[in-house]
Amino acid sequence: MESEDRHLSPYTLQEKIWRLLWKIVQSTFFRFSFHTWNGWRIFLLNSYGAKIDPSCMIRRSIKVECPWNLTMGKNSCLGDGAIVYCLGKVEIGERVSISQYVHICAGSHDFNKKDMPLLRPPITIEDDVWLAADSFVGPNVIVHEGALLGARGVAMKNLDPWTIYSGNPAVIIRTRNKVQ
Repeated sequence: MESEDRHLSPYTLQEKIWRLLWKIVQSTFFRFSFHTWNGWRIFLLNSYGAKIDPSCMIRRSIKVECPWNLTMGKNSCLGDGAIVYCLGKVEIGERVSISQYVHICAGSHDFNKKDMPLLRPPITIEDDVWLAADSFVGPNVIVHEGALLGARGVAMKNLDPWTIYSGNPAVIIRTRNKVQ
């Protein structure tokens, strides 16, 4: 097999080690923590480089890949079963409600190249956003302030501020009143 046909990992040795160690911690100490131990889960995530405000609500059944790429502002919540795939930076603002089984995916591949290299585009979720149950936010998307993505909605493009979206792909349903 020629060297150009071999698959090379996009991860450094250090990233591989940190990912493995985090996977062990997440599947034990994190997952089996008491329901009310938000502080403990925030401590574990922050120990692996996340920047999560102590006022956040983090459910024990979430899955986070590469927590060192995750930032969460005050009073935000990650609901049961949420997946936060932080290959790229994921920034979550203040007062953001991420409901159960939401999938935030900051990773993709360049399908225009033969070897389809890994891409790590960022995701930004601004303040006062609600991502409803089972919704999906794709790579390189900005969910602007106050936007609402309805249940099972799929955001592959930026969402306008104070606007309600639904569907796959997400389309505008109506505007949302700005909360005071």
